[in-house]
Amino acid sequence: MRNKVTASILARCRRWMKQKLGMQATILVLSFFVGIFGATAAIIVKNLMHLTVSFLNNTFPNAHVNYYYLAFPIIGIVLTVIYTRRVIKDHIGHGVSIVLKSIFKSEGKLRRHNMYSSMVASTLTVGFGGSVGLEAPMVLTGSAIGSNLARLFNLNAKSTTLLLACGSTAAVAAIFKAPIMAIVFAIEVLMLDLTSAALLPLLISAATGTVLSLLFLGDTLTFDIASTQSFFLKNIPFYIILGILTGFISIYFLRLLRFIERSFQKIKWIQLKIIIGGVVLGALILLLPVLFGEGYESINALLKGDVMELFEKSPLFLLSQQHWMLIIFLILIIFLKVIATAVTTSAGGIGGVFAPTLFVGAFTGYLVAEIANYYLGFNLPHINFALAGMAGVMSGVMLAPLTSIFLIAEISAGYSLLIPLMITSLISYLCVSPIEKYSVYTRQLAEKGHLKTHNKDKFALKKINWGRIIDHNITTLPLHSTLREYTHYIAQSKRNLFVVLDDNQKFAGLLVMDDHRDKIFNQELYDKVLVDDLMIEPEEFIYDTDSGEEMLEKFNRTQNFNMPVITQERDYIGFLSKAKVLNLYRDFIAADSED
Repeated sequence: MRNKVTASILARCRRWMKQKLGMQATILVLSFFVGIFGATAAIIVKNLMHLTVSFLNNTFPNAHVNYYYLAFPIIGIVLTVIYTRRVIKDHIGHGVSIVLKSIFKSEGKLRRHNMYSSMVASTLTVGFGGSVGLEAPMVLTGSAIGSNLARLFNLNAKSTTLLLACGSTAAVAAIFKAPIMAIVFAIEVLMLDLTSAALLPLLISAATGTVLSLLFLGDTLTFDIASTQSFFLKNIPFYIILGILTGFISIYFLRLLRFIERSFQKIKWIQLKIIIGGVVLGALILLLPVLFGEGYESINALLKGDVMELFEKSPLFLLSQQHWMLIIFLILIIFLKVIATAVTTSAGGIGGVFAPTLFVGAFTGYLVAEIANYYLGFNLPHINFALAGMAGVMSGVMLAPLTSIFLIAEISAGYSLLIPLMITSLISYLCVSPIEKYSVYTRQLAEKGHLKTHNKDKFALKKINWGRIIDHNITTLPLHSTLREYTHYIAQSKRNLFVVLDDNQKFAGLLVMDDHRDKIFNQELYDKVLVDDLMIEPEEFIYDTDSGEEMLEKFNRTQNFNMPVITQERDYIGFLSKAKVLNLYRDFIAADSED
């Protein structure tokens, strides 16, 4: 009864909004509510994570060397695995990848549990020390809120994808209080088309998310930056060096992450994965406590210049007081953070690489400034280089230079560092992109053909369902038929094209009636000539596994207007018409481009 009442209310609401407001205004209104719900989810997760960390710190001894670090990560991963496998019973890792896949495969539709499941799972993982970030799970949560709200109002695929992007924009804007970066993220990472119809809803959701975050989390920025120094042209060479270094570290990040994930995938027992991942992560955190959790507190300490505080609870604290050992520890933190992130997610934890890229980048930038100042006698600003390093690693790992530039510019409370950020992030991107074609979010999707791109042609060729325009009405006849039997098939068909099948019902060849019209009217040949003597072998086939690009390339290469579609085992499926292919392609592009 309750479901019927709810459905009735929703139906009336849908009718009223469409009649009184129109579709465009309806989407604007919904983008406002998506902004509220997406930002609220982000605020809740942030608070839950901090409450979890506070509970652990207050409940258990806070000794100089806290050996509970060995147990916390395993507990967090175990709780996460139990929740995802027993309660949710679905895969919710790699949140941004799931969002991208939904845009390509299911017209932006995400499951209902995605509106809350990543919130709980990531809180358990990160709160107990998992060395990952909350941003990717929040992107999935916000996107799912937008997607499911669109489905409640029966919106089409394009509008559903737009509200999905609004949800992620609101969540990211709330986390960082960075509305411009959140919009750029939706365009650059989620690959949403920038049109006037899309920009206004994104602006509304970003503004709503930022305002709510300011109301409930205060006006303090994610990173406590006292002040940044002015940009000097003489420091450009060092920003170039930093860009190259962050580019190579990004390649290390991507490849090591992929290697560890694939290594864990070979382990069949989930219990063994948890033990290995938990023990490795716990040992790393015990050795270097800065690897605990998402790492934003450590970044803040670094930006304040309180470097020695980062090692206070480490067994290696006394060694860090020697400067050359401090340099080694900074290098270890950079390289071990990637391992800690990889084992967290590979063992069953839920989280993203957003925060780890900022963490690694901050330490890389600080390291460059420290070496240049202490050993080479320069006076480089540590804060500036730490911020530029964050932009560089994020740009390289995500292949998203604009997102990284605007994020750091907004969280540093100004655009005074815009030129250094542009230099570092661009050079990092240029170092990574020729070697790593896909980002941390898109590689697996691209390998499976599940990736939408800004290239509308390629996206259309991948997305269109070519199977629905295959012509199955071409007459088939056996290979050993005579010319007499062939004429009977001609009399029953309105086409001049026929398919010949062998004894195993495999494709044998084609008969084009115009090619042997003289023989058809020569009755003396009816019982002498076999179909086998008349058929031709096509120069090219379209296989059922061919991509849209391969299919069009074959049409263009052969200049054929029709081509047979077969399997790799030569099972005959039907015929494709070039005219129908191009019509379907044009219709798809036109529908996807509508404002």
